[in-house]
Amino acid sequence: MRACTSSSPSSSKSPSIFSVSILSALFLSFSSLSAGFDCQDVAADRQHFDFNQLGGPHRVHWLQDPDIVHQEQFNYTFTLDICHPLKRDKGVPKVEFCHLGSRVCAVRETIDMSDKNNRTINPIDIAGTYRMDNGRTIDAKFSLLRNSKSHSDAGREGVRAELHGGRFPFKDNKNGLDQMAIIEFVCDKDRTGLENDEKDDGEKEDDGKDGEKEDSKKLRRREDSKCEDSDKSLRFCSYEVEEQEKGKKVSVLRLEWRTKYACEDALDDAEGSHWGFFAWFIIILFLATAAYLIFGSWLNYNRYGARGWDLLPHGDTIRDLPYIFKDWARRVAGAIQGPGSRGGYSAV
Repeated sequence: MRACTSSSPSSSKSPSIFSVSILSALFLSFSSLSAGFDCQDVAADRQHFDFNQLGGPHRVHWLQDPDIVHQEQFNYTFTLDICHPLKRDKGVPKVEFCHLGSRVCAVRETIDMSDKNNRTINPIDIAGTYRMDNGRTIDAKFSLLRNSKSHSDAGREGVRAELHGGRFPFKDNKNGLDQMAIIEFVCDKDRTGLENDEKDDGEKEDDGKDGEKEDSKKLRRREDSKCEDSDKSLRFCSYEVEEQEKGKKVSVLRLEWRTKYACEDALDDAEGSHWGFFAWFIIILFLATAAYLIFGSWLNYNRYGARGWDLLPHGDTIRDLPYIFKDWARRVAGAIQGPGSRGGYSAV
């Protein structure tokens, strides 16, 4: 008598369901790291731009006016990468840099102006995708400057980018303040966007003295100018709390980036400036043929005293080219048409 064993369908399928759920969770986790937008194809009001050449970490500084009451001063270092999530510099502690997935990160150094002269460092996540931490995304929005409602943008050519997702304090959902970055890519055909750029290679140690450079003294924002007075293509404009829709307050970082890649005809110019292999092949073949004819003619003139058609190398063949081509075309046409209706017999 054969013993019968029974198994529950749900128990046999539960391991596979469990493994699928794990794989799904892992997939979502890894996909969240790369969530964002493609800087090679930025679409703004049906116009496409390629900002791939502007990728990589870039830095701007702002030394805020001192607070006499609290005897302190804030020194900000803003690091952004519009193409990839930022990576922490070598030697910088985790607590002094933004969370994984950040595209725009501010490091605020608080300088105590009293006799104690203490310094504290606070990272501020401004924009990025943080699904593994708090589920917030960058929610990037792009629009053309000429379509902006602001009168100051009238007649300007370029792209306005709005990047979201940041918060400070980062995990304080109750009392924290939402962060936002607005980058205005302004068309400037004479700039690549990397002029006088402070590009961080991610390898150097951060000694906390970047804000003490002589250049940082010129980066203080003045009320009579929209952005800093600088020869850099990437310029700091402001970082302050602004009131958005429905009275919501958001801390907004505003930057201006002058570059030729923000021009609406940038992609057309790039396509027209790169010739394909076939075009180069035709040019090289033409130059080689011209060099051969010129050298051959000079040789025939000096060696044999040739004149006219005799100057050209293989002059007889060149003169016969029209007849050779006609004969070849006649043969091809005959091969395509076939022997005709004579059944293979030719006329006698």
